[in-house]
Amino acid sequence: MTRTDTPAAWDERTTLLTMLQYTRDTAAEKCRDLADEYVGAAPLPGSPLMSLGGVVNHLRWVEHSWIENRFVGGPDLGPWTDEEPDREFSLGATTPLEQTLAEYVEQAERTDAIIARLDLDDRSVTPFRSGEHPTLRWVILHLIEENARHNGHLDILRELADGRTGD
Repeated sequence: MTRTDTPAAWDERTTLLTMLQYTRDTAAEKCRDLADEYVGAAPLPGSPLMSLGGVVNHLRWVEHSWIENRFVGGPDLGPWTDEEPDREFSLGATTPLEQTLAEYVEQAERTDAIIARLDLDDRSVTPFRSGEHPTLRWVILHLIEENARHNGHLDILRELADGRTGD
């Protein structure tokens, strides 16, 4: 996999989308060659849902929620329920990693197709609790932040799993 955080052009849109893809690719790289036994391992006592598979599945569903559901007003297809609001984490821990990564790529493709037909200043159909409707620009930045933060978690989980660091 070739990852890059250098955009092909230096306009705002290309830069934002390059960084979003870079954080996606980094999450996938953190899981490269991971033994199956570690996919659902949750070694942090204070975070029993934090597994490599769970985090990647969470990232997939975060994109769905922010873009397909909240931004354009499509149905919420997420796996969460009132009884299990973080179900995407538990499902990711028990799903084969190859499947979770493939579904993340498919989600990214849907996200990118939606973003391609919108302007950065377009406003979300669904408002924040404050009543404000965020711009697409803000949502993309939020996704970059979400991915980057969880990539740090993936770093820690991978090191605890098999000692692999970096990437």
